[in-house]
Amino acid sequence: MAVADLVVGVSNDAVNFLNSAIGSQVASRKVIMMVASIGIFVGATFSSGMMEVARKGIFNPEFFFFGEIMVIFIAVMLTDIILLDFFNTVGLPTSTTVSIVFELLGAAVIVSLIKILSSDGNIASLGEYINSSQASKIIGGIFLSVGFAFLIGAMVQFLSRLLFSFQYEKSKKIVGSIWAGLAMTAMSYFLIFKGLKGASFVPGDVVLWVKEEMWTFIGISAVFWLVVMQLLTMAKVNVFKVIVLFGTFALAMAFAGNDLVNFIGVPIAGFQSYNAWLSSGQEAFTFTMESMQQKVPTPSYLLVIAGVIMIVTLWFSKKARSVTDTEVGLGRQDEGHERFNPNRLARGLVRFTLSAGKMTSGLLPASLRHRIGKNFEQPPVVEKQENPPAFDLVRAGVNLTTASVLIAIATSLKLPLSTTYVSFMVAMGTSLADRAWGRDSAVYRVAGVINVIGGWFATAIIAFTVAGLFALFIYYFQLTAITVLIAMALFFIYRSFTYHKEKDKKKQARLAFENSKEQIVFDQLSKELSQRIAGTLDLLKGSYRTALDGVIEENPKILIEADETIKQLLDKNEDLQYELYQSIKRIKEQDSEGSRVLLYVFDLEQDIVQSSELIVRSCRQHVQNMLNPLKAAQVGQLEHIRSEVLDYLGKVQQALLHQGQTAYDDVEAHKDRLLQVLEKAMSDQVNGIKDNDFGSRNSQLMFKILFETKDLVAVAARFGKLYHRIYDADKKTSFYSFNKND
Repeated sequence: MAVADLVVGVSNDAVNFLNSAIGSQVASRKVIMMVASIGIFVGATFSSGMMEVARKGIFNPEFFFFGEIMVIFIAVMLTDIILLDFFNTVGLPTSTTVSIVFELLGAAVIVSLIKILSSDGNIASLGEYINSSQASKIIGGIFLSVGFAFLIGAMVQFLSRLLFSFQYEKSKKIVGSIWAGLAMTAMSYFLIFKGLKGASFVPGDVVLWVKEEMWTFIGISAVFWLVVMQLLTMAKVNVFKVIVLFGTFALAMAFAGNDLVNFIGVPIAGFQSYNAWLSSGQEAFTFTMESMQQKVPTPSYLLVIAGVIMIVTLWFSKKARSVTDTEVGLGRQDEGHERFNPNRLARGLVRFTLSAGKMTSGLLPASLRHRIGKNFEQPPVVEKQENPPAFDLVRAGVNLTTASVLIAIATSLKLPLSTTYVSFMVAMGTSLADRAWGRDSAVYRVAGVINVIGGWFATAIIAFTVAGLFALFIYYFQLTAITVLIAMALFFIYRSFTYHKEKDKKKQARLAFENSKEQIVFDQLSKELSQRIAGTLDLLKGSYRTALDGVIEENPKILIEADETIKQLLDKNEDLQYELYQSIKRIKEQDSEGSRVLLYVFDLEQDIVQSSELIVRSCRQHVQNMLNPLKAAQVGQLEHIRSEVLDYLGKVQQALLHQGQTAYDDVEAHKDRLLQVLEKAMSDQVNGIKDNDFGSRNSQLMFKILFETKDLVAVAARFGKLYHRIYDADKKTSFYSFNKND
């Protein structure tokens, strides 16, 4: 369980120290990973003093027997593995600290309640079992750090951009070296303070001296780094790269040192508890755990093994890349594919911010607004890079420096916080201050931040609830429960692996298309689009068949399947919408008519998907609302229409893939025949209404299906006509006369 939790935990936490280096492309990915790996290994060896949270930070162990402690620990580990793997799969960063704290809290509360109810039944005594003051302090500090980190990050980035602008090369000779020296001093303070605090092999008098003479150390460090940065600047070394790489090392070390307890703290505490119980010779549910109150050093070999596992995970985990890509995507400077959909709260926040911004800017003199605006103007891009950095080195340096300082100050003041929350919110604050969230992207980015923060609260609630339920199950069913829960965990991990693999495959295909500079020729574009439309029609056939089957059989499960197919169609259409802009840019000048083809295809695909969506939605609502079933005559008509439509769409597919006059003529002939069938069905429906054979709801459903089917048939025929024009050599010159409504 410790190994599994290390893998899923590092996959989520890696975003916090890799985000700035990868986003700014300070070096090759291999160099960045090597720097982070060294930081992780060093940090892991400094973790010994941090393991006490799992032992006595959340509950009072002296009130529990060994058997009860093991119930709590097993429930916590199973919950943590499943929960963190879920967040990794969907690519959302969360706090491993919050997860472990609330899991310990949830499991301990349930076991405590079981003990209380089986003895005196006094619920008020729950406070004796739970370390409520420490738990409240941890929880309050964690969530208070969110807003504070965002505001500080935004403020520091705004001042830094005023100082350097986006063309920081011009001002880095003197100002840059001073800024770099101060940044390195801040991160050195963070590194030394956080490193020595948990080191198991550093003498106590050394730690005490550093704490007492901290200001002396900071002064010496500042002078040293100012001189070094100035010398590096004179040697034409980019000091911003030095800052980002050093900051990556420092944060990786801090996360390994602090968050290692979240992954192996519970197993080590369990192992040490087991050794104490084994030597006692008592029964598992009679041996009390006062020994957990004592500080027990973690064996160094376990820390080294943990460090190696973390490094291997960092290099090979694809889920770690997914989580990193989410944060980098939310903070990138340029526009592009947006992962998150806008919601009402995001729109409201953006609207409020725009209004407040206009009011505030009106209070400043025009000359000052102009000077500030110039510093935020990005230099013109001559030619777009194949894979440009998400943001520059100035913002990367601010991210790392600000996060390091905030974490170090909070630690020195003994204020608990989530290093994940601090790092993420600082990155989002700097993105906002850097005007990365423009009008075309703000609502999507804000929605993304809201989703991530919502996931944090969900982490706390889910961790508490699930760990409590697991503890309850394990307490009463023991080995049977553990076997079932481990099997369930393995099943969830397998499902998440297959889901993430498929998602990653689609993402890589999109990125390959987005980053490609190869120009598209007209014939290539036409063939690719014809295959794409044939695939769309295949999904369309599936949704149409299942929708009509579902409403005829009154089977909601079949209609759910149809709804899932519609979601796939909408996703394909959204991808085409995103690719539209990129494709038009890549089409060769002499093949400019290819742009018109792409526009027509997108418009037609939107129409046909919309018709299919309306059919599925109408059928599903009819069945969900348990309205009267269709009459036998209506069922007969729909079965005949379904067969004809599926046959027709198959012919359109053949015409697209095997262009020719015969295939096109078959489509046209079938279209005319099918439209006559639909007209007759409408006429029969009207007559049935007049004869009181059909009810109001049935008639409304039939008309929706018939009208939308008619549109679907007409649009499918236009696909065939479009490609007939393209591949007919005699008519290719008249392509510009084509109208999508022909």
